[in-house]
Amino acid sequence: MRDGEPVVVKTLKMRALPEGSYDHLLEFLRLYRDVVQLVVNRIWSLNEKLSKKKLHELFYRDLVALGLRAHHTKEIYVYAKSLVKSARNNSGEKPVLKRLTARIDRYDYRLDLDTMTLILKLHSNHEVKLKLLAPGERVEKYRSWSNYELAIKYENGSSMSQYTSGELLN
Repeated sequence: MRDGEPVVVKTLKMRALPEGSYDHLLEFLRLYRDVVQLVVNRIWSLNEKLSKKKLHELFYRDLVALGLRAHHTKEIYVYAKSLVKSARNNSGEKPVLKRLTARIDRYDYRLDLDTMTLILKLHSNHEVKLKLLAPGERVEKYRSWSNYELAIKYENGSSMSQYTSGELLN
């Protein structure tokens, strides 16, 4: 709810191909998955409710030391906390991550719908430029979105970006 109004989250999914090598992107996605798993394992073993401040105190320095950007670290421990909470509420078994997926904060990417390019800021000051593959008319209806969160995943030999915006629908 935002100002008493329900928030509907809209999503635009697109395939994307890197301009150049996949190496840094795959390295980042593997690092992201492995670090989220590490944080999940640690939160699971603590067996207590943790505030964002406590999560920050526990994980920020270690994650930045691995070369992750500040916003990546926040996304990682908040995502790990939600995974643990969900697992405890549903199955009771500790989550085991397998997919190569990362949530990217709006400060860690540049999206240009005119040129259909996405530049991701990765770990250790690496960047990757992706060419987005989607029909122009499909993209046009999303042009007015405010930047929010991006999810990148790698599956079947290609990457896919998922651009999400919290918008009020009337």
